[in-house]
Amino acid sequence: MDQYIIAIGRQFGSGGRAIGEKLAKKLDIKFYDKELISLAAKESGISPEVFENVDEKAANSLLYSLSMGLYSFGSGFSAMGDLPVNDKLYILQHKIIKEIAEKESCVIVGRCADYVLRENPNCVKIFIYANMDYRKQEAIKKHGIDEARAEHIINKTDKSRANYYSFYSGQKWGMAENYDLCIDSSKLSEDKIVDLIIDYIKIR
Repeated sequence: MDQYIIAIGRQFGSGGRAIGEKLAKKLDIKFYDKELISLAAKESGISPEVFENVDEKAANSLLYSLSMGLYSFGSGFSAMGDLPVNDKLYILQHKIIKEIAEKESCVIVGRCADYVLRENPNCVKIFIYANMDYRKQEAIKKHGIDEARAEHIINKTDKSRANYYSFYSGQKWGMAENYDLCIDSSKLSEDKIVDLIIDYIKIR
């Protein structure tokens, strides 16, 4: 493919972000994760700190969105008015992801990118997962999380990501049928996973 967008979903502690960064560096393409928050903040005039607090979190009230007739996120909106900040961020990131996908190859981590770009033939959808023991070790080592609370934080973060994905896509997070490749990061090194993804892109 002349142009490709690699959308990476990931369990907390699986190393999905680090794999995405290495992949983008090896392919010499842009990497987007927290960078999407900065772009959304710049476009909206809302503080990046405000967006960071709600990033990849569903709005507090599904009933609010239903009552406002705003649950059809795929259709777009003419104005964001009184929407919760979570929804404003999702709408902005949805728009930005589509714009990025039209003009450049890149790696995008999270933010329902696989769903947003589900109809884009150049989107390669990846999900990175691993067993709990591996993720606990990674969370302790890389994120400095207390060993006694590691499993709780992992489960809480994954639940938040799953709720976010379900809320905005209407689909179940981590289901194999939503992705082109699902990779257990406890079985291969990050570098080998990067090579595996590149090989897949070449033969796709």
